Amino acid sequence: MAENETPQVEETTAAPAENAEVQADAGQTEGRGPRGRGRGGRDGGRGGRDGGRGRRDDRRGNREEEGEELIEKLVHINRVSKTVKGGKRFGFAALVVVGDGKGRAGFGHGKAREVPEAISKATAAAKKAMIRVPLKDGRTLHHDGKGHFGAGKVTVRTAPSGTGIIAGGPMRAVFESLGVHDVVTKSVGTSNPYNMIRATFEALKDQTSPRSVAQRRGKKVADLLGRGGMDKAEAEATADAVTE
Repeated sequence: MAENETPQVEETTAAPAENAEVQADAGQTEGRGPRGRGRGGRDGGRGGRDGGRGRRDDRRGNREEEGEELIEKLVHINRVSKTVKGGKRFGFAALVVVGDGKGRAGFGHGKAREVPEAISKATAAAKKAMIRVPLKDGRTLHHDGKGHFGAGKVTVRTAPSGTGIIAGGPMRAVFESLGVHDVVTKSVGTSNPYNMIRATFEALKDQTSPRSVAQRRGKKVADLLGRGGMDKAEAEATADAVTE
């Protein structure tokens, strides 16, 4: 029995030591673990916030990539100079027309010391001032119109398919960015591109579609077209084909 008791005592004495070492190791590990987790959590939190910003930037980039593609037309660049003590100081003014090719267009004006900066300012201003113009079959205007601004007077007319854009200078840039494929225009008065562009947009702002007129008057599109001399069946077919 004595031989059996001695190993038992050794086992009982060794067990607490091992347990103490295990507990010490566990305590150190647990003690470091929370700190490690805490630091890792804080670092991870910072990383998460940075990662969140990165995701937001990616989303913004995706929205810009998935956004509509705009057609930008540089219409005119004007250079001005100011004589100062050391020589001449130059400045540039840009006129830009922007459109989506689906019935929306706008124009903007920007000034800067450099040409690229002036163009970027004009483009940003044009994007903020875009208007929607109803198009017939997505290719031409619904009806004729006139625009007037300053000494500029323009006339725009609807045209059949295959006519093309019969316009020159700044007016062509407007209709190309707008998405019009068939139109006949005439400009009388000034050849100043700023006044021509403004007069053209004044004419486009007066454009209306049969659907908008019918909604405003509380009637059907077929009734309006029928009063224009169309047969009832033809008027109904044309009314169904009207999208705007």
